[in-house]
Amino acid sequence: MPSKHPSTPKQAARRKSPIDSCLDPEFFKALGDPTRVGLLCCLAKCGRACGVSEMAACCEVDLSVVSRHLSLLARAGVVEPSKKGRAVEYRVRFADLAAKLRAAADAIDQCCPADDADAGACCGSDCCK
Repeated sequence: MPSKHPSTPKQAARRKSPIDSCLDPEFFKALGDPTRVGLLCCLAKCGRACGVSEMAACCEVDLSVVSRHLSLLARAGVVEPSKKGRAVEYRVRFADLAAKLRAAADAIDQCCPADDADAGACCGSDCCK
């Protein structure tokens, strides 16, 4: 039975699959900084929109740095800004964040080679059975 996977990385690069769109570099860049992850966790646990100055109390960086971190998270679709007069508040986009992470996990599951299932390296998805 022929493999569903290309035999070389060059062939794989030419083939489009769900993983190409799910592993968005901007999204993972936004989640790739410990300060941004800390801010996101703090905001998520708070469960409401919070201002930049409130968020600055969660970490040990300048207010302007917190503002830049939150802006980057907003550009990646992780949080949503809303203006309240001159102040900006941010709220976690819970459904969008969960959907992106779920879609990435599903795409990774689909890429799992069947021959890795026996070696214990596989994710256990239907593609591996």
